[in-house]
Amino acid sequence: MKKTEGTKSQLQSRIDSDGFVLHTYPYKETSLIVEAFTKVLGRVSLIAKGAKRPNSLLRSTILPFQPLELEWSGKNELKSLYRAEWLGGYPILRGLPLICGFYINELLINLLPKDDPYDQLFLEYSSTIEALGNSKKVAIILRKFEKNMLKELGYQLKLDKDAVENSLIDPMGMYTYDPELGPVKSPKTKEPVFLVHGKTLSDIDQNDFRDPRTLFESKQLMRHMIQYHLGGKVLHSRELLKVHKDI
Repeated sequence: MKKTEGTKSQLQSRIDSDGFVLHTYPYKETSLIVEAFTKVLGRVSLIAKGAKRPNSLLRSTILPFQPLELEWSGKNELKSLYRAEWLGGYPILRGLPLICGFYINELLINLLPKDDPYDQLFLEYSSTIEALGNSKKVAIILRKFEKNMLKELGYQLKLDKDAVENSLIDPMGMYTYDPELGPVKSPKTKEPVFLVHGKTLSDIDQNDFRDPRTLFESKQLMRHMIQYHLGGKVLHSRELLKVHKDI
């Protein structure tokens, strides 16, 4: 879970940290704004001055999905990036894994508060990006990351008991899922509601996504939960994933 000790002193001096670039966009004529996820201070916004110039040392290193060592300073929301060194060792993401990487980065940009470290989530992100480059089971990789991300952000899924009756989940039962409460036995109504099998909840709890139905329903459940916590924000990367129905 996140740690906050030492944050104020860290903001007053230069900081070195492992990190990943989540997104960059132009700033004035020659600079870039870099949204980064760092081990020491979580999500930070950095200005890379002169990074658009052809001879900039930062230009070739501030790339997404690659482990970097970053150095920056500043007490304001927008800090100054001084150094970015490539640590290497991760495969280049291409095709569907690349789109999944964009999706994960967009999740963090929209859900993570700034300047607040999430040590375990950083490790989860790092291992997920590496796994995307080494495995074809991208749907399972995404579901595991979404589950762990929600947990680290304080939105852990309740998967073992009915939120109203406090009874163990029935693998043969059908449930709705209240984002604030957890699973609730499906009401006997003809109104369309979000439904998930009890077995799916138990499988997610055990990180077991081998059952195709579990994998499909877990996608629906994660999307349901994430959309709730996004509070109406739209994920543009989701549009790119629409053609991949199992993702």
